Amino acid sequence: MASVSTPARRAAAGSRRAGSRRAAATDRRRSPGGAGWLFATPFLVFFTLFLLVPIGIGLWMSFTDASLTGHGDGVFVGLDNYTEAFGDSQVWQTLGNTVWFTVLTTVPLVIVALVMALLVYTGMPGQWLWRLAFFASHLLPVAVVYQVWSMLFQPDRGMLNSVLQTFGMDGIAWLTDEKFAMWSIGLVTLWWTVGFNFLLYLAALQAIPDHLYEAAALDGAGAWRRLWSVTLPQLRRTTALIAVLQVMASLKVFDQIYLLTKGGPNGATRPILEYIYDTGFTNYRLGYASAVSYVFFGIIIILSLAQLKIFSRRED
Repeated sequence: MASVSTPARRAAAGSRRAGSRRAAATDRRRSPGGAGWLFATPFLVFFTLFLLVPIGIGLWMSFTDASLTGHGDGVFVGLDNYTEAFGDSQVWQTLGNTVWFTVLTTVPLVIVALVMALLVYTGMPGQWLWRLAFFASHLLPVAVVYQVWSMLFQPDRGMLNSVLQTFGMDGIAWLTDEKFAMWSIGLVTLWWTVGFNFLLYLAALQAIPDHLYEAAALDGAGAWRRLWSVTLPQLRRTTALIAVLQVMASLKVFDQIYLLTKGGPNGATRPILEYIYDTGFTNYRLGYASAVSYVFFGIIIILSLAQLKIFSRRED
């Protein structure tokens, strides 16, 4: 009996081992780790080296008297830099300029982009040309934007003042008059960056189901009623996204202001990032510049959370 049953037992044991191997292979395929971490490792390495580590170094530096010349490196000063930052009039003046620029540009960049997307979506002749024209400026580097608009803004031979003088009006000192400098930079920013928001709105418009417009048309809704009752409500999420992105981008303004006015005239257009740059790389006070940076970073975080809370309430 033993000799007869031995092959059967061996076969049963072999089938059990094969089943266990298949189950282990299935578990490995179902497990979320393994190969996923292998693919994520390059990103995590670069994310750590070029984001987390600099953030940590900058945070530590904000509590020291670090200098670009090497004087005072490693000297811990506690909260002295932050105390100085909150009492520094230049911090609040440049922060006010940054907020004013954000208010000045965010609303037009949302409304103009929406109007441009609606014009293209409704079937204007030569749509490909309009899409190219509306988005092309967004592809230009800031140096090219500076060259174009600095020529347009020239007080003597600039095209804008030539047009004004044609109608018998006096020319405007676009970049050297405190009353017009920030408005001029806002105009440049609108022309330069509106193409990205236009693209987001156009994609959102193309994603609206056609049956919503058909149902509204059957109910007798005209073009304006369909716009207010169908299109705009369907674009609510996109508008929230664009508003958040635009506020964040406007708060970080630096390039066009630095090239066009260098913060002038009399500091009327100087943003807080330019003040941080001048403090750290012109006055060599890296520790204090880091402290101002983290104060500004905290303000951005608070504004972002407030925006998200406001838009989430509207969604509800």
